[in-house]
Amino acid sequence: MPAKKTQHVVVSGIQPSGQAHLGNYAGFFRNCLKLQGQPGLDRYFFIADYHSLSENYDPKAKHQQVLDLAADFLALGLDPAKSVFFVQSEVPEHTELCWVLNTVTPISFLERMTQFKDKAGRQQENVNAALFDYPVLQAADILVYKGDRVPVGRDQIQHIELTRDVARFFNNRFGEIFPEAEPLLTDTPKIRSLNDPLKKMSKSLGERSYVALTDEPAVIYDKVKSAVTESTGILSMTEEELEHALVAHADAHAEDEGLRGQAGVWNLLTILKLVGKPGEADRVFAAQPIKYSDLKRLVAERIGEHFAAFRAKRKKLAKEPEKIREILDAGAKKARVAAKKTMDEVRKAIGIR
Repeated sequence: MPAKKTQHVVVSGIQPSGQAHLGNYAGFFRNCLKLQGQPGLDRYFFIADYHSLSENYDPKAKHQQVLDLAADFLALGLDPAKSVFFVQSEVPEHTELCWVLNTVTPISFLERMTQFKDKAGRQQENVNAALFDYPVLQAADILVYKGDRVPVGRDQIQHIELTRDVARFFNNRFGEIFPEAEPLLTDTPKIRSLNDPLKKMSKSLGERSYVALTDEPAVIYDKVKSAVTESTGILSMTEEELEHALVAHADAHAEDEGLRGQAGVWNLLTILKLVGKPGEADRVFAAQPIKYSDLKRLVAERIGEHFAAFRAKRKKLAKEPEKIREILDAGAKKARVAAKKTMDEVRKAIGIR
C-alpha cells in the first residue's frame, strides 16, 4: 500500500441532467458542503458531464445544464477557495486514465454492477458501451486525484468496492501508485417521488414528482399538496418496516396502494426533518392522527423558507454566466495540475513514457 497520508483527498461528482431537486440536495450537495468545513481534506467536486452522455440527452441543452448545475452548487454555498470545482470533460486525464484502467479491469467485475442493469432497463433503446463501462470512468475520476475518501450513500458502496479492486489490480501489476479509496458513508435521507413514493425522487417521473431547488413557494405548495398519502392519518408501519418491505419485496408491492400511502407520508416527514425546525417532524408524528392538509402546507412552507436565500443567490448568478465560467475554468486548471502529475506516474509505470 502507498504510504499513509495525514491529508485525505475527497472526490465527488454529480451529473448535469436538468433541474436540481430535493433528492440531489439531500444526497449530494448537503454532504459536499459539510465536508467543505472539515480540516485535513483536499476536496475535488466536479460536474460529471461525460457520465451524463451515457444516458439519453439533448445535446443542445447540455452546455446550459452544466452552467445551471454550477450555479446551483455555488448558490448553495460552495466556496471555490476551499474546494476545487470543475467540469469533468475539461480535465482530459479522467478519460485517459479510464482507458488505462480498462486494461486491468475484468469484464466479470463489470457484469456484477447493479447500476448497469438498472440504467439499461430504463433506456432499452440505448444500451451503449458507456453504460457498461461507467464504473471504470468513475474509478478514474477518483484515482486520478489519488482520492482516498468518497462520500456516498450505502447504495453506492458497490462502486467504491470496484474502485478499490481496480486500484489493487493496477498496483499489483505496475507498482504502488493508487490508494484504495474508502467510502465516507453519509446520513443521506431517502427522498421519494411525491406522486410515486415507492420510487426515489427523479425528474424522469415528471414535474410533479419532484421539488426543484429553484421552485417558488407557490409552485412548491402546488406540488406538495398533491403528494400521495394514505387515508386514515395513522402510520401503521415504522420507517424501518417500510424500508424493509420496499427493499425486500419491491416488485411484489408495486401495486400496493396501502404501502404507497405509508411511503408517501413518511416521505413528507423525511423532507420535514431535512428542511424543518428541530423536532418538528417528531411532533407531527406524535400527534397522530395526522391531518395531511396541514402537514403538506407545513412541509411546503419549510421548503420555501429553507431555500429562500439560495433562490436569491441563484437568480443573481444566472445573470453572470461569465463569472460561473471563470470559476469553472480556474477549477479545471487546478484539477489538471494534480491529474497530470498522476498521469505522468501512470505513463511511466505502464511503459509508454
